[in-house]
Amino acid sequence: MSSSSAKRIPVGPLSLSRTHIHVLSAFIFLLSTATSSFAQKHNGTLTPPADPFADPKNDPFNPLRYIASNSLTAVSFSLVLLTAFIETFMMWRQGGQFMLSMLIAEYTFAAGLGTRFGLTLHPDSKAIYIVEYLLVVLSPCGFIASNYVLLGRISRWLKCDKYLLIPAKKITLVFVISDVVTFLIQAAGGSISISNNIKTAQNGAHIFLAGLALQLASFVLFTSIYVRFLVLVYKHERQTWFMDGGIKKWYNDWRSLAFALCISCVGILIRSVYRTVELGQGFHGKLATTEGYFYGLDTLPLFISIAIFVPFWPGRFIPPFVQDPTTTVVDEEKDISRVRQEGELKVEDVSGNGRTSAAGSEGTRVDMEGVTEKP
Repeated sequence: MSSSSAKRIPVGPLSLSRTHIHVLSAFIFLLSTATSSFAQKHNGTLTPPADPFADPKNDPFNPLRYIASNSLTAVSFSLVLLTAFIETFMMWRQGGQFMLSMLIAEYTFAAGLGTRFGLTLHPDSKAIYIVEYLLVVLSPCGFIASNYVLLGRISRWLKCDKYLLIPAKKITLVFVISDVVTFLIQAAGGSISISNNIKTAQNGAHIFLAGLALQLASFVLFTSIYVRFLVLVYKHERQTWFMDGGIKKWYNDWRSLAFALCISCVGILIRSVYRTVELGQGFHGKLATTEGYFYGLDTLPLFISIAIFVPFWPGRFIPPFVQDPTTTVVDEEKDISRVRQEGELKVEDVSGNGRTSAAGSEGTRVDMEGVTEKP
């Protein structure tokens, strides 16, 4: 394999792919549409309470039905933002640009949590609520997309993609498309659900619930494929499974990255089940109107699903050099390319009796017959 055929994936944190840009643009458009719709919403026949803090549970103008805790908001916002900063630095230093969608989503998720400070000051503000709700609910789509991409990278890196139910060249594309579609369904449903018309708002809630349910089903399928992949690698590729055992420390073992992805999947599954059940109960159900459930079954599992990659950043395990989007170049070929670029290398014999040269394309070789010279 020639070095000219290998190209390096850009690792800059600001290098957005076309897919990232399209999803981000759609998200911003839907968010702005929803916010403007709320701004035009009339108060109807109800009169806002004189004191919105007196009885938030029975306040029809309070979408949360409680006063958001500034302490919990500060802790969650700080932890998510800190994780985003650390992983951005790690991507810059260690590579792993294929995790970019997760990093973008971490910042939008932190922004959504930060808007809860505004809800504490203005609990009856529906405009602030819709921004908070869309950012918090839709941002995890970026976490999910990164997990999809990571499985494809791991399988190709280990050269074990034959154990995937879906070909490695297609598995990332299939699940990322499903993630984008369910993301757009949720965003559209969320925008429609803010309508002044009760029937239209209910239809929007049903669309939103359908998007969540489809996303959950897709991720359950993905997790099943991933678990099956690990089991088959363990059973049929013992040398690959134990290739880092006894050679590298446990935190540098590729199985640590595989375990981190498992933890991330579990966290996302917990959150997805919670959100599906929550919306099934309605916006004023027990799960939706209890702050403890929001942090315990949504924010905490999602935080674990992204923070687990801080000690096990994928860019530290998976080489950044690829021949094409589906093939990883092994270290030996990378070294040969470096030698070719440097040209002819000269190696001096330890005994000082001779010196030989080797062409860069053959690597570095020592001619042992050069110890004695014939006249």
